[in-house]
Amino acid sequence: MTLKKIKYLEIKNILEKNSLKVKSNISNQELFLNIKSIINASKEDLSFFSNQKYLNELINIRAKACLIENKFVKFLPKNCKPIIVDDPYLALALISNIFNDQKLKSNGHISKYSIISPKAKINNNVQINPFSTIDDNTEIFENVYIGSNSSIGPNVIINKNVIVHDNVSISNAVIMENCTIKSGARIGGTGFGFEMKTKQKINHSGNVIIGKNSSIGSNTTIDRAVFESTIIGEYSNLDNLIQIAHNVVIGDFAVIAAQVGVAGSTKIGNKVVIGGQAGVSGHLTIGHNVTIAAKSGVTKNISDNKIVAGFPAKDIKLWKKEVIMNTIKK
Repeated sequence: MTLKKIKYLEIKNILEKNSLKVKSNISNQELFLNIKSIINASKEDLSFFSNQKYLNELINIRAKACLIENKFVKFLPKNCKPIIVDDPYLALALISNIFNDQKLKSNGHISKYSIISPKAKINNNVQINPFSTIDDNTEIFENVYIGSNSSIGPNVIINKNVIVHDNVSISNAVIMENCTIKSGARIGGTGFGFEMKTKQKINHSGNVIIGKNSSIGSNTTIDRAVFESTIIGEYSNLDNLIQIAHNVVIGDFAVIAAQVGVAGSTKIGNKVVIGGQAGVSGHLTIGHNVTIAAKSGVTKNISDNKIVAGFPAKDIKLWKKEVIMNTIKK
């Protein structure tokens, strides 16, 4: 694979377009082959520095230039030119995609080995790879990529510029534009609902809605609602191996790490961060800007702007004090 070289001017324009101030004496025509860590970057690469624990590695960096805060520029060797920004990690996130020439895009080809229902509607420039099935009452809009061995439908709408990787199952769902659904995800299946006394299964007739610009990780399961919708908000990022139960509503800009489980009918606000292996009980309300530490067990409502940890989850400062006291007692 041949990598394209990226001009510094393109990097600078992207950062400034996103309100990051940039200061450097690098020529606008300077070319970079790739963006890599400070340990692995070569003399043609761009790198970044955002964590003081790697200060020793920074001193020996071989990269052509480095995204860096002004206070750390003095540690750069002469071979590496500084690109000074207030938030190097944000700068990395903003420009990382321009170095990636492997992003999946639809080529408009529908494999003869795919199966498409006559009751499905496929719009322009949709790619469907071998052995995928498009079921009844499904509409797929422009520029959608669907990998191999995936099952789409029934009752699905996939909007523009969505990427669906291999071995994905989507039914009873609306996927908004610019989403990525990674391999093995299961969206829109029947949830875990039944009447407790008799164990009579409850029929689920709702759906799932995934907001625009969201990413759903590999082998993550999102169950359809009993009546209305299970909702994942816009610009949300769900890691691999997550369970979202029926009727859960998650707001915009969520970040949820692997092996998290959210029980049914819980409402979660905007800009919530949930660490790996945390569990959230059902029928709760989690406010905006809440952070739930890894392996926490949430059993009560959480108001806005809280950081909680432990089981049962509590204010993280209180949890830390309890951990220290228990350590001292031992």
